[in-house]
Amino acid sequence: MTQTFQLGPLVLSLPLLLAAAAFLLASFAGRRLGKDRGAEVERHLMWMLLLGLLAARLAFVVQFRDAYLKSPLGILDIRDGGWHVAVGLGVAFAYVGVVLARRAALRKPLAAALGVGAGLWLAGALVLSANAPGDVRMPKLALPSMDGTTVALSTYEGRPTVVNLWATWCPPCQREMPVLHAAQLARPDVHFVFLNQGESPQKVAAYLRKSGLALRNVLLDGRSEVGAELGHRALPTTLFFDARGRLVDTRVGELSEASLAERLSSLAAAAPKQ
Repeated sequence: MTQTFQLGPLVLSLPLLLAAAAFLLASFAGRRLGKDRGAEVERHLMWMLLLGLLAARLAFVVQFRDAYLKSPLGILDIRDGGWHVAVGLGVAFAYVGVVLARRAALRKPLAAALGVGAGLWLAGALVLSANAPGDVRMPKLALPSMDGTTVALSTYEGRPTVVNLWATWCPPCQREMPVLHAAQLARPDVHFVFLNQGESPQKVAAYLRKSGLALRNVLLDGRSEVGAELGHRALPTTLFFDARGRLVDTRVGELSEASLAERLSSLAAAAPKQ
């Protein structure tokens, strides 16, 4: 079971959906429990959420400030998935702590609402964890390259490998491609493999000529076999494998320079100790 839910072209993260459901349930419980006390629990829950999200984004931007200084407007583009979760949770809980300490009337309904939401989130997280894929490995497939030779994906084992599923018709694929190309040039210790999904070599070659990107390791997955085997149909999807060929991270959606740097750091941390 993958950690995403696909509805037509729309792909949603199951953990994100779970968090949203938990927050909505907490808001509903807070409204019911605070009604008799005249306590505005929902307002404080919303402030907790907004402050937590703002802190999580700002902490991530500060951590990868060099990347965002090159393109400051990228700070506002939260589609890259760049969040510092620990900082966001810390700020959210700090806000709740201050409210609970200062507003006696809010203590019981707010604490109860948070308990209900946390209970749903914990139960859902346990279900997702129990159904999460186990030890996922690099698919044992061989695919044609742009020069007509056949390349087995297993040949990339022995070094951390980033596998990008993309297509020329996909706008977010096009936007993130220069970021991946720059990383391929800057990180010779990592394999970057570009698996085009379902298109002809002529179309791929035309796109690469037009873009001016001299990508290495461009393979043609004409039947989208890799995505089907790993349960990922959405584009773009980027898969991060360690040197032993184990899948350690997945990003469904567009990558920025900062969010790619974060995942490359995690990939390096997952490398087996010598």
